[in-house]
Amino acid sequence: MIRKAAVELVPYDPSWPGDFKRIREKLERLLAPYVVTIEHIGSTSIPGIAAKPLIDIDIILRSSADVLPATQILLDQNYEPRGNRYDDDVWAFMRRDGKPPERVYLCPPSNQTHERRVIFRDYLRKHPAEAAAYAKLKLKLAEIHRHDGDRYTAEKRHFVNAIIEKASNPGQP
Repeated sequence: MIRKAAVELVPYDPSWPGDFKRIREKLERLLAPYVVTIEHIGSTSIPGIAAKPLIDIDIILRSSADVLPATQILLDQNYEPRGNRYDDDVWAFMRRDGKPPERVYLCPPSNQTHERRVIFRDYLRKHPAEAAAYAKLKLKLAEIHRHDGDRYTAEKRHFVNAIIEKASNPGQP
């Protein structure tokens, strides 16, 4: 039987924005020739909500050709490759030895997965009631799917998609 990693959520930590800033500066130095922008994404980027205790980061590259050299730099820095995610050329890497751990995604320009993440993050930052509803959902799903991170993530999808739809069409009810 394959044991899946537990879903661990912790209360919001006000040090997360500073952690991101420090990590971003390191990644900018390492990947300077290839980077357009580096964004803090995921729940640690939304003030006040519970999150997995790791910093999620999207790195937007200048071109798809930059994935290979950027990957090599990350591998040389002890980032663990996690493969192409979301069928959208989003290459994931983990670094567990950092405080806090880091999950980094290399994204080509105009990447739809990245764009959706930013829309979701920015909407929840501006709408605390929606952020609180998301936090409540996450805590409930983490309890139900404590040992099934894939299911936990899948069951948040409807909420996430509804927020992105609402944010993308502000005139709609």
